[in-house]
Amino acid sequence: MNINPKNGVDELLFGMKQNHVEHLLGIPNKKFKDEDQNIIYMYNEQKLRLTFYEDEAFRLGYIVVSNSDATLFDKKLIGRSVKEVIEELPVTVFKTWETADEDGIETVFNEDNWLIFISEFDTITKIEVGALIENDEFVWKFKG
Repeated sequence: MNINPKNGVDELLFGMKQNHVEHLLGIPNKKFKDEDQNIIYMYNEQKLRLTFYEDEAFRLGYIVVSNSDATLFDKKLIGRSVKEVIEELPVTVFKTWETADEDGIETVFNEDNWLIFISEFDTITKIEVGALIENDEFVWKFKG
């Protein structure tokens, strides 16, 4: 499961509609609306949570990955320390990181690629990746 910063995960591209995602992954195990009326799809086997933004015609704009096979630049992520992963990533692509720690859960964020590592007990447990925004508009990679 390859994370493609700025684009999506594997064949999932930011900007896809629900029918495109269902064509690729099938019907989600769980589907619900969040407090902002966005539609959330959860795929248990793939360990994916997908957010389709209500105010963007329900386009895929955010992906949360907890799959142990998740990779970034051919580097496994889940179960490794954030420091170790960041040291292996190209500094030309990932120039700056913002870190926050709340109640033992560390969040490390790279805004240029809208990539977040969530870590607990010095181990990455979750990766969040979002569509980029330029000039107050989402940059949609799916053109269908």
